[in-house]
Amino acid sequence: MFTGLATGLALLAPGRVAAAPAAPPAPVATGWGGAVATVDADASRTAIEVLRSGGNAMDAAVAAVATLGVTEPYVAALGGGGFLLHYDARTGRVQTVDGRETAPAKMGERSFVDPATGRAIPFEEAVTSGLSVGVPGTLAQWDLALRRFGSRPLGTLLKPAIGVAERGFTVDQEFHDQTAVNAARFRDIVPTRRLFLPGGAPPPVGSTFRNPDLARTYRTLAERGPDWLYGGGLGREVVAAVRRPPVDPAATRRVRPGLLAEGDLARYRALSRPPTRVRYRGLEVYGMAPPSSGGSTVGEVLNILAGLPRPGADPVPALHRYLEASRLAYADRGRYIGDPAYVDVPLRELLSPGFAAERRCLVTGRAAASPVPPGSPDGRYAGCPVPAAAGRPLTAEGPQTTHLVVADRWGNVVSYTVTIEQFGGSGITVPGRGFLLNNELTDFTLEPTPGDPNLPAPGKRPRSSMAPTIVLRDGRPWLALGSPGGSTIITTVLQILLNRIDLGMDLPAAVAAPRATQRNTPQTLAELAFIERYGAGLRALGHDLAVFPGPPAGQIGAAAALEFLRPGLVQAVAEPVRRHGGSARVVHPVVGPAR
Repeated sequence: MFTGLATGLALLAPGRVAAAPAAPPAPVATGWGGAVATVDADASRTAIEVLRSGGNAMDAAVAAVATLGVTEPYVAALGGGGFLLHYDARTGRVQTVDGRETAPAKMGERSFVDPATGRAIPFEEAVTSGLSVGVPGTLAQWDLALRRFGSRPLGTLLKPAIGVAERGFTVDQEFHDQTAVNAARFRDIVPTRRLFLPGGAPPPVGSTFRNPDLARTYRTLAERGPDWLYGGGLGREVVAAVRRPPVDPAATRRVRPGLLAEGDLARYRALSRPPTRVRYRGLEVYGMAPPSSGGSTVGEVLNILAGLPRPGADPVPALHRYLEASRLAYADRGRYIGDPAYVDVPLRELLSPGFAAERRCLVTGRAAASPVPPGSPDGRYAGCPVPAAAGRPLTAEGPQTTHLVVADRWGNVVSYTVTIEQFGGSGITVPGRGFLLNNELTDFTLEPTPGDPNLPAPGKRPRSSMAPTIVLRDGRPWLALGSPGGSTIITTVLQILLNRIDLGMDLPAAVAAPRATQRNTPQTLAELAFIERYGAGLRALGHDLAVFPGPPAGQIGAAAALEFLRPGLVQAVAEPVRRHGGSARVVHPVVGPAR
């Protein structure tokens, strides 16, 4: 995404950094020795230099995300969280690390309800507030992931990001646009305005953006470790910013204080959970378990599709079935998925063949009317019952996230989605620290609804749609992918899988193809190119199609993916156009045909 680079730091060995020549970003790269795809040229370069210097996939992923904290500060930062999948080439296992943010101990299911009205406060007011800030999980996630799967210390892996923060990167149109869309609220929060609106306006395209505060924060973090946040001075500074948001006294915007306390930070733990797993067309598809709804919903859709006719020459029937299966699975997502520490998530049944068969019988030759009701994953499956419960409307979920994939020379793979929720998160920058805090708690259902599995509670993790995915073929990695996009993440991952596995596209074409998203809503929202290509055929089957509103306007997701073409030979794929394109790189590019 950020194409101009004022630094090209190469991580040669622990403790040693040198300059590397810049190369223009490309959306596809094929080669040996390791590969990476991200939205950003700096982050991809960082990952490749870690791999070249002998680091493994997890080392490279952490270093790349730290760099994204500099160059993609509105979606990736110390103030956020995420989910990752790791394939261990030594054991052949797929494992996960959950770095999802948690609610403060003082948060209850009515914390977002305005006592004056008895209704949830307006969503935009919840977004720009201390009330929306959950305990950041990214740093604890890095710590756990590196201890389990890494080979380099965090301090070493932060060095490239420190260099980018100090020397700066060249602002491109995407960074300028993301700043501009946030400018009004950024102006009202003093440290945010000082950092991201130099001179009172978004940095112009072509200018150099530096973040010396973040460089100092990373340096101190390298010295003191994660305890500096989870029980130390940095944690106290975060709590102060949340409980007393640094708002300009002249601002008219109401920025509600938050409930975060130092004890909430001290209690936080990143978790390792068993991944979800389904079989599809002879492949093993692994995803993230609750509180993410990514693995369960992707898996349920694939299970439904597995029992339907395989696609023929005309893609329209396959797309119709994909949209209908998504409609049904999103109904189940809304009814059953939440933090499993707080609600009974029937995950095994949601991913069972019997439940898939029961839901599959509702897929007909015509589009259903949404919202469709959820099914009953109760273990008693016979016939084609019509559920009696009403469907739940889709809740708001910020689409601004980022994803990366990395593979190393040994065959280890990381698929990693990271976020602070909205572009710019809560809008609150920790004074003097150079990073924004998340607004992840707006992923909860803000207005109490009886039986909703995603209501706020002390220490609870809000439901997410993040869907980092790894696909094995014959027990070995074949694909890894993911995307930003809020609740459209799941459909983006599904459509790439459908394109690659069922419609016969190669991976670059599968990523670039136009997208549509059906999330149990009356309309199916789609990119204009999708409607132009498939709209007539799908409308004839009863689908109501409309252009996806964004942001970014008309674009769904910004995927990163990789494919093992044969053992050791990897193709990394980033977006060619969406969000102004991404960056794919390999350690040793192939010469001549890749296949």
